[in-house]
Amino acid sequence: MATMPVGGLPPHDTDRPADLVVHNAKVHTGTALPAAVSAVAVRDGRIAAVGHDAEMAPLIGPGTRVVDAVGRRVVPGLNDSHLHVIRGGLNYVLELRWDGVRSLRRALAMLREQAARTPKGQWVRVVGGWSADQFAERRLPTVAELNEAAPDTPVFVLHLYQSAVMNRAALAAAGYTRDTPDPRGGQIVRGHGGEPTGMLLAAPSALILYSTLAKAPVLDEADRITSTQHFLRELNRFGLTSAIDAAGGFQNFPDNYGTVIELARTGRLSLRIAYHLFPQTAGQEIADLTRWIGTVRPGDGDEWLRLNGAGENLTWSAADFENFSEPRPELGAYEGEFEQAVRLLTEHGWGFRLHATYDETIRRDLAVFEKLAADGLFPAGNRWLFDHAETVSPDSLDRIAALGGALSVQNRMSFQGEAFIRRYGAAAALQAPPIRAMLDRGLTVGAGTDATRVSSYNPWLALSWLVSGRMVSGRTLYPGAGRVDRRTALEMYTVAGARLTGEEDVKGVLLPGYYADLTVLSDDYFTVPEPEIQHIESLLTVVGGRIVYAAGEFEGLDEPLPPVVPLWSPVARFGGYQAALPAAGGVRQAELLGEAAAESAEHLRWRNARDLGAPAGGAAPDPCFAL
Repeated sequence: MATMPVGGLPPHDTDRPADLVVHNAKVHTGTALPAAVSAVAVRDGRIAAVGHDAEMAPLIGPGTRVVDAVGRRVVPGLNDSHLHVIRGGLNYVLELRWDGVRSLRRALAMLREQAARTPKGQWVRVVGGWSADQFAERRLPTVAELNEAAPDTPVFVLHLYQSAVMNRAALAAAGYTRDTPDPRGGQIVRGHGGEPTGMLLAAPSALILYSTLAKAPVLDEADRITSTQHFLRELNRFGLTSAIDAAGGFQNFPDNYGTVIELARTGRLSLRIAYHLFPQTAGQEIADLTRWIGTVRPGDGDEWLRLNGAGENLTWSAADFENFSEPRPELGAYEGEFEQAVRLLTEHGWGFRLHATYDETIRRDLAVFEKLAADGLFPAGNRWLFDHAETVSPDSLDRIAALGGALSVQNRMSFQGEAFIRRYGAAAALQAPPIRAMLDRGLTVGAGTDATRVSSYNPWLALSWLVSGRMVSGRTLYPGAGRVDRRTALEMYTVAGARLTGEEDVKGVLLPGYYADLTVLSDDYFTVPEPEIQHIESLLTVVGGRIVYAAGEFEGLDEPLPPVVPLWSPVARFGGYQAALPAAGGVRQAELLGEAAAESAEHLRWRNARDLGAPAGGAAPDPCFAL
């Protein structure tokens, strides 16, 4: 019997013992049950009982695994309602993650070390999960800095939906020369002689960024499986037990879904995935949707891997790009093709989700839905939702509610809020998105991250943003009235996500009969000081009764993983999200202060060398960041 200290819970003779009992905990069931619940029992992948420690004793048999939570907080497993988990897993071990890194100085040191470890023919790639606003220096790396850090190894650094920085070796590997034309909606920044400088701009489409990244080497199928396993374990590290995959560009069905399908077939998924299908080729969307409708149906699959519908694009012509450093895109006439896609889906019982950043797009989409609804064809009992909706208006929210829609919001503004403010002003940012107005209308509002190419996949950054209104820069974006309380934020990350996949009767709370998905937290989410929410991690994550992640006092209780391959992988050296260090002793505090002083001095030297001087008030952004 693999246990932690059982603290007075000896084995009993029982006909139906539990497989797992977690006790001596502060259990938040997500329901109106008394707050004094201290134990959870699991049998056959489902919750068998919740209650006090003594009530679990009759369920403990000789084979029951008993885990003492040592008084820690237990909450239902988290569910990211918009995560590009399938695409992220395929490339995870190839990516150097700057998620959580607090200074550009440290980020460049990681890049320099990784370049030295990377074999010829491979790239160093930093792909999302960070923002220049999180760095002490408040700026992007320069092309010169990338060239110095990696003179011979291709380096590609993606910054949000806005830009990418490449060194000379990456420009050569991608085949970019003075004769390479700018793609539609993108710009290759050039010097006076016409040669590419190494900066790519989304103007406003991010296609140039993603198509350039697609030129880098990829893993073979066996290594994609290992990469995905490690990415799922990284998500388990933060208490994630479910995710809704929002598909996305460069994610073809069925080819790029084969890895998670194989993991599901062999029982190796550690995260429940409900996935969407996204037509990849402009002009071919209706043909793709028609073919898929004849092949699969929403709900097909099982509790680990299931189809949830179409989207987040149905037609490329209706996509609005969310690059807040550029003006809102003016979309052409798309309603005819869009209506054809929606009609096709609803007639065949398919729900969908729609990428819609701006209210101008949402209003046009709603007009199509209302036209179909007038004929009794929408929503026809199908689930549908808008994603993102940063600038959705009160009138549009009323129309969404009237049509039985839902919403999924992500903490993109915590990473892109400064760019939004520069373009639209601080007043417009106060309710971007208007989460309280959504909830006040009784709408289901799921929460997520939109990781991995913009926000980090760390859900506690999103929960912190929902509760505090702060961006990664530290600036408070929303007034108190625009935020939500901690319980509501957690419900958006648990119960609401389950509603978006039609699983609210089996997922999202800790009650008998529900999936045994839970997490034991490093700190008590409900009482930890607000600034510390972002630093919470899971110490024990359970999915379907399986311990899929264990750390701290629970280390060693989780399932083994295959080693990271290739051996030079950035993940093998640095891991994933770069967590803040715990409270340090006197010596380490002095070391940290020294590092901070060095970063500050180095940044000042950088500015002086460019005749920029000290920033007024210490906060003015560098010109290279004001893209």
